[in-house]
Amino acid sequence: MALFVVFQTTFFLTLLSLRTYQSEVLAERLPLTPVSLKVSTNSIHQSLHLQWTVHNLPYHQELKMVFQIQISRIETSNVVWVGNYSTTVKWNQVLHWSWESELPLECATHFVRIKSVIDDASFPEPNFWSNWSSWEEVSVQDSLGRGTLFVFPKDKLVEEGSNVTICYVSRNIQNNVSCYLEGKQIHGEQLDPHVTAFNLNSVPFIRNRGTNIYCEASQGNVSKGIEGIVLFVSKVLEEPKDFSCESQDFKTLHCTWDPGTDTALGWSKQPSQSYTLFESFSGEKKLCTHKNWCNWQITQDSQEMYNFTLIAENYLRKRSVNILFNLTHRVYLMNPFSVNFENVNATSAIMTWKVHSMRNNFTYLCQIELHGEGKMMQYDVSINVNGEYFLSELEPATEYMARVRCADASHFWKWTEWSGQNFTTLEAAPSEAPDVWRSVNSEPGNHTVTLFWKPLSKLHANGKILFYNVVVENLDKPSRSELRSIPAPANSTKLILDRCSYQICVTANNSVGASPASIIVISADPENKEVEEERIAGTEGGFSLSWKPQPGDVIGYVVDWCDHPQDVLQWKNVGPNTTSTVISTDAFRPGVRYDFRIYGLSTKRIACLLEKKTGYSQELAPSDNPHVLVDMLTSHSFTLSWKDYSTESQPGFIQGYHVYLKSKARQCHPRFQKAVLSDGSECCKYKIDNPEEKALIVDNLKPESFYEFFVTPFTSAGEGPNATFTKITTPDEHSSMLIRILLPMVFCVLLITIVCYLKSQWIKETCYPDIPDPYKSSILSLIKFKENPHLTIMNVSDCIPDAIEVVSKPEGTKIQLLGTRKSLTETELTKPNYLYLLPTEKNHSGPGPCICFENFTYNQAASDTGSCGHVPVPPKAPPSMLGLMTSPENVLKALEKNYMNSLGEVPAGETSLNYVSQLASPMSGDKDSLPTNPVEPPHCSEYKMQMAVPLRLALPPPTENSSLSSITLLDPGEHYR
Repeated sequence: MALFVVFQTTFFLTLLSLRTYQSEVLAERLPLTPVSLKVSTNSIHQSLHLQWTVHNLPYHQELKMVFQIQISRIETSNVVWVGNYSTTVKWNQVLHWSWESELPLECATHFVRIKSVIDDASFPEPNFWSNWSSWEEVSVQDSLGRGTLFVFPKDKLVEEGSNVTICYVSRNIQNNVSCYLEGKQIHGEQLDPHVTAFNLNSVPFIRNRGTNIYCEASQGNVSKGIEGIVLFVSKVLEEPKDFSCESQDFKTLHCTWDPGTDTALGWSKQPSQSYTLFESFSGEKKLCTHKNWCNWQITQDSQEMYNFTLIAENYLRKRSVNILFNLTHRVYLMNPFSVNFENVNATSAIMTWKVHSMRNNFTYLCQIELHGEGKMMQYDVSINVNGEYFLSELEPATEYMARVRCADASHFWKWTEWSGQNFTTLEAAPSEAPDVWRSVNSEPGNHTVTLFWKPLSKLHANGKILFYNVVVENLDKPSRSELRSIPAPANSTKLILDRCSYQICVTANNSVGASPASIIVISADPENKEVEEERIAGTEGGFSLSWKPQPGDVIGYVVDWCDHPQDVLQWKNVGPNTTSTVISTDAFRPGVRYDFRIYGLSTKRIACLLEKKTGYSQELAPSDNPHVLVDMLTSHSFTLSWKDYSTESQPGFIQGYHVYLKSKARQCHPRFQKAVLSDGSECCKYKIDNPEEKALIVDNLKPESFYEFFVTPFTSAGEGPNATFTKITTPDEHSSMLIRILLPMVFCVLLITIVCYLKSQWIKETCYPDIPDPYKSSILSLIKFKENPHLTIMNVSDCIPDAIEVVSKPEGTKIQLLGTRKSLTETELTKPNYLYLLPTEKNHSGPGPCICFENFTYNQAASDTGSCGHVPVPPKAPPSMLGLMTSPENVLKALEKNYMNSLGEVPAGETSLNYVSQLASPMSGDKDSLPTNPVEPPHCSEYKMQMAVPLRLALPPPTENSSLSSITLLDPGEHYR
């Protein structure tokens, strides 16, 4: 016993000594300092990778330790990050840790150091931090290579909305560097003379090929180089939506989801996100090949519960969704098929279909929809294998569309797609009589009846209407009837009936049969009842009509009217107990006048006109203005009238007229009121309230004043269109008296002009007769030619000029005779003197003597200048015609000289020329016309030229002492034309 106690004491003392020694040893070595720190870089991820070891750890002992890491940038004093890293450390273990830098590593030198502390429960507190390891310097700039400008990071990939830091390194501090983001300059922070950093916050997604960033170095205006990078910005990976799985055959689960936005980037920098299905109960996983669906094979075991996790993942992010379901509750059946219709008739049909078999005793819930005639009917039916349903209460000759879909009746999950087919029911006889009306025009001896009917609706036609039967029966002579068959789609016909009563029956017919008959009776009495027309006002809803009830028994009322612009007769049937109705239709147009007639139908189906109404659904302002005439214009008034203006064709009821008047005085006359026009000008207005009054006398005007007027009608909607004013000026007060004087004078002058025009021939013959024609002269009847006693027209070649007549006025005039050079003074002459140029040879063998006559028509006054025309004388005469003068030239010269000298003695303005004609020899009875004792003229058979001499050169008749010779003014063979 004592020995045991001694042994126990010794053991405890030894153990205590060991523990004390161990604690002392650890106390000396602790805290443990990290050693062998090495730092490497990863430029792609912009991260620093650290590795180190902890020496002096007990052999095969594990300790929990905390390492504090410091990271400085550019300088050791510039600490940019401090953090702790906790792990379990083993003896001789190499520890690893990574740190990602927001600043590209190439842009700055980094320094790293580390210290540690034991954080193990086996060591009593307090524990102390070890010393810092020495700084480890990391620099990447030395490996950049040649170049003066660099931009980092290269090809960095970030999510949209991230914050990114970029930088540039310029080895030449003298360069001026500017950086741009998609062409827009950005500004940063200079870290040292060679490095500048830019913080881009919440970078946007611009394009799937990246965002362009570049920097440009320059000195002055000289570019030293451009360097840039592409920053890849990806859309944020979304969580899958609407994740669901279902089965159609209990063999395959079909899972679907909405992937959201695709995060793929160009050049395969980041491919599309991938999707993986993981089922937790079985532990199986499947990588899906599609973005929005994936199939999962169901095993043959009895697994009914499934827990799926859908994982979406891309280069930057991972997201997942989860669903848990029972397989039997996710059954989505395949679509029904083989839809058919059997025993189809006018009102019913049997619909059949088939479904895909699932499991034994599987119940299907099916839904049927029937569409037709704008209606939809729905039916539900439960089936096991094949479906069948009886469709009733169908419309004849109607096309229907029937479709069916099914679902699991036990655990409803989802309907299948619709499967359907069209079918058409058979025709039936029309079920309703057509709506018939008529228009009757009574003429002497007969009625012209226009019969109208409305086509039956499809609901009542029960098929395609082929024709209408119209049976006309004479009620006064029942044995006489007429059947007319009118092909569809005609809706009217015209009947000529005599003055008997007729019953008209109209039926509509299709391929099956005829409709009930519509009956109307035309009375033998003419429909010429005079009914006063009443004006009504329409509204946007149409026309509201009311009438007095018809005395006696009536079976109903009919209101008819015409729709414009088609002018098709329309009508509406009203019950016998109703005396009002509203006529509304889309055909009513504003500004169009509508006439309504209201008829009462007696028990004998005879229509009687009760009332007439007319109105507009909406009145408009008049469309045109009247053409105004101005009458009875005086100095103080005038009358305006527009008798030809029609009010029936206007877009409203004309209530009157407005007459506008303007004047320079700008003062309104009595009955006129001041008004302001739309253009702001002032004028005077007169209102005519009676639309039938189409004339106005405007009085109290001033003479010789300027006025303007304008006439426009008005309705309840407003005035007619604006037009230009017509200008008018009132005349002077005395102008009317002057007109009363001038009008008779003008009338008299006009009458005299007409009389003179009618008597123009008589006036001409009296006042200025035609020039005598020598060929038609009456003197020819006095000439007889020996050679041809029957000759009545003188030949020009039969006469030679024989005399010159010289006519002078009573005033004294000096005359020089030809060939004598003697001057004669005549103080008083009463008769014209003649100068004869006659041959003196008795034995002259030429033509016989000629006579001359005076042509007073060719007596013309000399010119005011006193000069006379020169008498034409031939330059030479034949020798046979020589008279007293020995030389013709001398005679002509003497004649010309004396004639010219005599002209010089004649006062200016008193000389005239008288033309003398020469004819053949006169008869014996004409000797008195010649001067006394004339020298016998030679024979003349030719009409010679007429001579013209001044009237002042009056010569006395030749005497015996006169020694004048006859001279020929033309050669015998020449003719003066």
